[in-house]
Amino acid sequence: MRKQEIDYILTKMLDSAKNVSDLNITVGKPFQVESDGQLINVKFDPPFDKLTSFQTEIFAMNLLRQDRRLTDTLLSEGSCDCSYELPGKARFRVNIFSQRGHYSIVLRKLETKIPTREDLNLPEVFRNMSKEKNGIIIITGATGSGKTTSLATILNEINEEQSVHIVTLEDPVEYVHAHKKATLNQREMGADFDTFANGLRAALRQAPKIILVGEMRDRETVEIALNAAETGHLVLTTLHTIDAGSTINRIIGMFTTEEENQIRIRLADTIRWIVCQRLLPKIGGGRTAAFEILGTNLRVRDSILNGETEGKTFYEIIAASKAFGMITFDDYMVKLFSEGLVTEETARGYASNKSIVGRGIDFLKSAKGEATTDIGRLEVDRDYGRMKDRW
Repeated sequence: MRKQEIDYILTKMLDSAKNVSDLNITVGKPFQVESDGQLINVKFDPPFDKLTSFQTEIFAMNLLRQDRRLTDTLLSEGSCDCSYELPGKARFRVNIFSQRGHYSIVLRKLETKIPTREDLNLPEVFRNMSKEKNGIIIITGATGSGKTTSLATILNEINEEQSVHIVTLEDPVEYVHAHKKATLNQREMGADFDTFANGLRAALRQAPKIILVGEMRDRETVEIALNAAETGHLVLTTLHTIDAGSTINRIIGMFTTEEENQIRIRLADTIRWIVCQRLLPKIGGGRTAAFEILGTNLRVRDSILNGETEGKTFYEIIAASKAFGMITFDDYMVKLFSEGLVTEETARGYASNKSIVGRGIDFLKSAKGEATTDIGRLEVDRDYGRMKDRW
């Protein structure tokens, strides 16, 4: 299969629907794209009703472009990541993986234009994050929840306003930043460094003020990131966790019991913000982001140092700290519902605590004079107990 044929198929897939985020190539299924969170079959002439193992393997080998390192990784580990560019059309983050003896491919479409805070309707507190001078900012969430986009937005604001040296370590490079006020060096795993830990260790000798680490995947990377934050650098990174509390616990869990106290002290000193994201289906099509945001204050530091206790959970601290820019997922769900961006079913379905979201929505509905229950007219049973009195 020639590059022109690969490019033709990818172009056809991109043009088959609106808001395409992923291209999916799997044995036994036709070519598919994900649009607004739903998979859609792509029609070709002649049709591909069911892709064969040979077809997906040939497609995968062409995307690898005879790269020996990537091929060895695919064979030894069962999956590999790379990037692919469709000239003048789009760039992709590619994951090729084996399943039941076949190869499947998922291509995530990368945006070429770096969005602004206003474009994404991000909370105002993101502005404060771009002004931090040291410490660690962690963006968390599931794969595809927009973590990289949020990081790119923060980095773009820094690039426009500060004359500093920035080094990014990415797998692969997704948003390509132009040099503005800042000087950016973007390094890609595989091509420019072999592991995040080694890339981060080398970055400390490259005199950056800000370091972006694509993901803190292991203990060694976390430890070097903490060292960087402790020596005056601002570290931006991501983790795959569902909320702020689980982010702290995930990091602590990477270390032994004997090291727990020390790592808690280091985290309390270095963490500046933890932002957790979820993408929700929006009314009228498309998706919108919901956030849980944890900043740092004395109560947060105390909970990191001593662990969560009754009345001192991260959730309760965030809920009580709205004045400082913090917000829970549940409060954000209610906010999105009040703005008419999501339905009541969506808000309740994606909530961390459905009862809290339910009460918030009921309060909004009652303020508008809308019904908050399906129960009909209620009346007092005036005869209750009278029959007993007669006996």
